[in-house]
Amino acid sequence: MKFSRLSVSVLLALGIQASAQAADLIEIYQAAQGQDAVFAAARAAQQAGQEKLTQGRSLLLPSVNLSANTTYNDLNSPLLTKKYNSHGYAVSVVQPLFREQNWATYQQADLQVAISEAQFKLAEQDVILRSAQTYFDVLIAQDTVQLTNAQKTAISQQLEQAKRNFEVGTATITDTHEAQARYDLVVAQEIAAANNLEIKKRTLQQLVNADVKELSTLGEGFKLESPNPADAQKWVTDAQQGNYQIVMAQAAEALAEQEVAKNRGGHLPTLDAVGSYSKSTGCSFSCGETKSTSVGLQLNMPLFAGGATQSKWREAEANHDKAKQELENARRNVELQTRQAYLGVVSGIAQVQALQQALKSSESLLQASKLGQEVGVRTSLDVLNAQQQMYSTRRDLFQAEYNYLLSHLRLKAAVGSLAEADLSQVNKALH
Repeated sequence: MKFSRLSVSVLLALGIQASAQAADLIEIYQAAQGQDAVFAAARAAQQAGQEKLTQGRSLLLPSVNLSANTTYNDLNSPLLTKKYNSHGYAVSVVQPLFREQNWATYQQADLQVAISEAQFKLAEQDVILRSAQTYFDVLIAQDTVQLTNAQKTAISQQLEQAKRNFEVGTATITDTHEAQARYDLVVAQEIAAANNLEIKKRTLQQLVNADVKELSTLGEGFKLESPNPADAQKWVTDAQQGNYQIVMAQAAEALAEQEVAKNRGGHLPTLDAVGSYSKSTGCSFSCGETKSTSVGLQLNMPLFAGGATQSKWREAEANHDKAKQELENARRNVELQTRQAYLGVVSGIAQVQALQQALKSSESLLQASKLGQEVGVRTSLDVLNAQQQMYSTRRDLFQAEYNYLLSHLRLKAAVGSLAEADLSQVNKALH
């Protein structure tokens, strides 16, 4: 028995209104780019991270302050009693010349920008993977509903045949009970499959913020292709250089190292160039203006802060050691993820091929079982078991095909090269 992945009967059974053209994987991805809240938050976080560099640079540039005042004075003394207003303003400029902590903070800002960029690159890859995962989750849920519906129809036919055979005395009541039990079970499975499909569709709706009526399914464009290059170690080497999790961990380790330098700078003196200009007026003893201009250098030498400076230094060194270990852990995790993705592609090819052959065998077994039942050498239970095996194999084959395609995308993500072009390649397998 042959099945299309989305037959008209199944579409009507699910209440899905067929559109003029089904949405494909690229359309879902592009919609997710504009509507997915997770990706939108990542974009905003990247924009916020860009401001860290400006904030760090500001610590190396001069600061200018303006102050002004006006005061009402009521003077009473043995020599003078007077009421008057005094007012004035002052402008001060401070240019840091030597501040080790400020320089370390500026270098940290550059690293924080690098981390925000790497996080956004990860988010870009993540929205590709989530788009594909969510898309294929809906497809396998649709496949399951279709297969369950077809299985229910086949078992229903077996049940009716068992009832007729029992009525004419060519079968026992056991055959009827067996068929009824299978029918009741598949009805429960049909309800669960429909519920699962609804959940997967709602997950897709959440991703793209729209109700997608129909999706393109796998067609003749589906091909099995080995990883290029066919060398797991080469992929691992590339991942150690380009994976954004490692890039983030490296920047975090360098950031922690700069934090040590910044806290070490708490022991060092600071030197600033300072300048000020002020002007004030008042009439305490004589009315007039007072002007003042000053330019100079200001040196500050920290001597003792209750042990806080040394404590922060030790804390920063411990956090630096922590960042080193997290970097090492990231490298190990990326190596594992890369090998898993590579094996997912390689083993996925073998699994799909094995299931394709298993499906042919299951279909042959079903036909032989039906023929055997007609001539009396097979029972109704044999046919039901053969049907169950065929539908299970077909469902496993669909799942293996989707997992194979996802493994290709995960492998590209592991080395940091996953892009829309890779998704377009997968999209060619759809129709």
